[in-house]
Formats: sequence, structure tokens, C-alpha cells
Amino acid sequence: MASQKYRRILTIVIDSIGVGDAPDADKYNSDGADTLGHMAQWWVDNQGRPLALPNMERLGLGRVRPGKPFAGVNADTEPAGGFGRMRIISLGNDSLDGHWEMMCLPTRFEVDYFPQGFPDELLDKLRAFSGRNIVCNKPYSGTEVLKDYGEHQLATGDLIVYTSGDSVLQIAAHEDVIPLDELYRICEYARTLINGPEITMGRVIARPYVGTCAADFTRTANRHDYGLTPTGPTVVDFLRDAGLDTIAVGKTYDLLCGNGFSESYHNESNSDGMDHVDEVMARDWHGLCFTNLVDFDAVYGHRRDPLGDGLALEDFDRRLGGVMDAMRDDDLLIITADHGNDPTYRGTDHTRELVPLLAWSPSMRGGVDLGLRPTASDIGATILENFGVPGNGEGTSFLSELQ
Repeated sequence: MASQKYRRILTIVIDSIGVGDAPDADKYNSDGADTLGHMAQWWVDNQGRPLALPNMERLGLGRVRPGKPFAGVNADTEPAGGFGRMRIISLGNDSLDGHWEMMCLPTRFEVDYFPQGFPDELLDKLRAFSGRNIVCNKPYSGTEVLKDYGEHQLATGDLIVYTSGDSVLQIAAHEDVIPLDELYRICEYARTLINGPEITMGRVIARPYVGTCAADFTRTANRHDYGLTPTGPTVVDFLRDAGLDTIAVGKTYDLLCGNGFSESYHNESNSDGMDHVDEVMARDWHGLCFTNLVDFDAVYGHRRDPLGDGLALEDFDRRLGGVMDAMRDDDLLIITADHGNDPTYRGTDHTRELVPLLAWSPSMRGGVDLGLRPTASDIGATILENFGVPGNGEGTSFLSELQ
């Protein structure tokens, strides 16, 4: 294996924190969406202060979008890291698409969506397998569906099956009514029904919840994602086959169906995920740690909560400072996102946006403008070049620019 610049690469996906301006936004009903831009302006207008993001500002967050700054985000300080934006070229707009693309497997095939609900043939198979009836079968907000159908599910044991603007089949069930192992088993079966060729969907998501009535139903951290099996090897596979460590923190493991990972950590929350990052970075390893922090998306973006989203981003920035302080000279940090989910936008679905790109190592001696990258696969290409591992030709490395 060729010698590498960095021994450990920590890639953190701040799920759904897009930076607007995707050229194909209109195809995804996302015209004008701008997750970070609108959230930053909302904070200035409604909280009377800007978002406090000093560590990401230090890396160059204020400069990722030339000519269109984020309200209150400092763009004057000379950045210490690489900064830019990336386009998502995958045909879908879900977490699976963004994460696959980062790992050099952009989705170039169409997946199925069901804005009018799932067909009876599919639901009949779910009913027969589970021995349970089904309610809802519509596109729905995950919190609103509990308000409208949770008490019915609690009383009857029916499955709450719903979807969204993404290619997902979601099944919600109260943990006291349908035990987790049963819910997971049903979702595993549902996954087999949408792997093609008649129906191909990105994810099945188990959505367990607790509570006594509509007023206090709460989704738990026992969510589980069942993704479409990757259609080819990813960067994680290439690294693992080369004998390197490949560590998943959060739903990166689920989105790649565990393929190629040598170990994984399940996150209960963003904070729990950063605890896992601290734990991993305190150890000695050689390779990639691929991390997803999902609360920005699942807890705040879909619920259109710019206050909570901003507070979560500020908390991440504080935790990021500790990670940076503990990094070694031969560590590389990459921060990005997988899509947008503008908390000020109409609806409750993901928004099609460009995503931020920040890269930093303690050994860097100044910032560099990485520009607008044509695909998120540039991250994967950079990781592969660093470790001297051949890939599949997707993406263009920016490793030499960091040096």
C-alpha cells in the first residue's frame, strides 16, 4: 500500500444541513430551499442573535458559498481548513443516495415513490406476514401520524404504514403493543418486497414509539433503517478489503447494509453520536470513521423547527471543538451533509440542495477554497487516494489541494 498523508480520516455527516442553490431543485419541488441560509436568517430575525458556530467558522463555513453569505456567520476570519460545496448528482434525494454517493456509488437508477399510498398487493403481503391490519397508507409527517393514528394503533395493534416525499416505507408501532423484535422482523420482510424489479425503494424504516395518548406519543431511539443493498462496492468495501479499519457511527451502517464495516456504534441522539466519536478518536486505529448525526433531519428538519435545528447545530459546534483539540497531526476531519431539509420550507420533506464541504487537519497551515465540487463522490475519491487504495473511478480527489 502506498504511504498516506493521513492515518485516520473522520467523516461527519451533519444530516440534512444543506446550503441551498441546487441546480436541479425544481425537479424535487425544492425551489428556493436553503437549510443553513434560512435557518441562520431566522435566528437573526427571531432570536436577536446569530448562530454561534465558531469552530465551523474557523474551518471556513462562512465562505462555502461565495457571494451569498449566511446571516451572522463570520466570513472574515482567514479559514484554517478547506471549504467549499458539493453537488449531489444521485437521482434520489434521500440519506441513502447522499451517503452512497459520498462513498463513490451515486445512484443512477430511478426508485419508486408512492404519493397516493402503497398498492394493495404489497399491503396484502404485509398483512398476511404480520397477521395485523394496516392503517394510514399515505404520505405523512412522522409526528403527525402518531397524533392521528397512534391511539388507534395502541388500541388495535394495527400497523401504521406511511411514506413521505422520499422513497421510503415507514412502519410505526407502539413498543408495548408490538415488541421491537416483532416490528424489526416485519420491516425486514417489507424490505424483501421492495428490492425490485416490480418495486424498488430506498429504505424501510421501523418507527417505534411510546406514550399513553396522542398528546405524549414520542418516537424512540430504537428506530432502525433497512436500506437497499448497495448495487456495487463502496469506498468502505475498498478500504476494508485493503486491511484498513472501517468504523460506522450512527446510521451510516444501516445505509450501507453494514457492507464493509469492521465495527459500528448505534446512536441514541446527536450527543450520543458525538460521545461515540470521542470514544473512537481516543483509540488507535488506521482507516475511516464514517459518522452520521441524524437529529438535524429526523428531530428538527422534518418537523420544521428552526429553533431546535439551530440549537442542535450550536451543540454540535461545541462538541466539534473538543474533537479538533484531540486530533493528531496525521488525522483528517471532513464535515458534509447528504441533502437539505429546510426547517422554514413548506411541507415536511427533504429539500434538494448543495451540501457543505469542510476539511481540516492540525497539520494544515492555512485554508484552501475547494470550490463547487461536481459530485459528493469527491470525498470518497480523496479518502481512497490518501490510503493508496484503488476504487471505481468515481469522483475527483482534493487531497493535493489540502496539502
